[in-house]
Amino acid sequence: MMAADSAVSNGGENILTESDDDILSPDDLSEVLAAGTKESHDKAENSPFVKDFLRGRIKRELFKLGTVALYYVYSAIEEEIEKNKDHPMFAPLYFPSELHRRDALAKDLEYLYGEDWESKISCSAATRPYVDRIHEVGCEDPVRLVAHAWTRYMGDLSGGQILKKVAQRALKLPPAGEGLNFYHFEGIHNPTAFKRLYRSRMNELEVDAETKEKLLDEANLAFKYNLDVFTELQEIGKDIKEEVQDIGFNAHGDMGGDISKCPYYAAKMAVSGNTTYACNFARMLLRQSTVQVILATWVAAVAGLAAWYLM
Repeated sequence: MMAADSAVSNGGENILTESDDDILSPDDLSEVLAAGTKESHDKAENSPFVKDFLRGRIKRELFKLGTVALYYVYSAIEEEIEKNKDHPMFAPLYFPSELHRRDALAKDLEYLYGEDWESKISCSAATRPYVDRIHEVGCEDPVRLVAHAWTRYMGDLSGGQILKKVAQRALKLPPAGEGLNFYHFEGIHNPTAFKRLYRSRMNELEVDAETKEKLLDEANLAFKYNLDVFTELQEIGKDIKEEVQDIGFNAHGDMGGDISKCPYYAAKMAVSGNTTYACNFARMLLRQSTVQVILATWVAAVAGLAAWYLM
């Protein structure tokens, strides 16, 4: 097998990862979870809140409340991960410096709410059952933490990077990244390589068919909790008067059933070297008004430079 062109660090050590050419079996845990949660993933991505977010129609107050929900969820996940970091089923997936998001979210909340942010936030009605379930799993059945970690962290390393760009444009957040620390993984220099590593670690876990089914059920439950939070935010948003504009990407439901038009999917395939999807992703970018303005400016600059050179 080929070694990856870069490494990620784990506790200060470099870990070489394997290439995307690794042969996966449908029975591998990562593949079981991916295939078994596809319907749940589609429901979540096609929820009104996420579709609006992808279009750039995100209200600042809703973004703040969404960040609060994430703070409580990740505080719970990472508290239970720390308690169970030596558990044989979770130890191989313990990457605190690479993955943990609580501190990054705290920075975002300080930017969004001010220095006294902790006195201004509370766990919402939809977020509380999610948090309670994570604590229940951590105490009674830590194996299920694998499903919660996979659902959140791998999603944040994939589609979350697109949401970051949309939020930055739509909310006019500073280019330095204030308010968006959650999406920045300082300890991961190559997200694609890290996801391969994480996937391989998952597939090396000693799990039988019954445990795989249990983890799949838990992953689908995690998606349901996330969908409940999205639904709550959408309802709250109906009473918030803020002007928004379409500047983002489409969701699956707007694509006529063609998954190749999904920005997450096209980006993933483009990075893997698939030229067809690289072209699709480029076309998607060109359809965005912001990209069109930048491209027009660039073309004008090149034309001006050429004219100056030919004088």
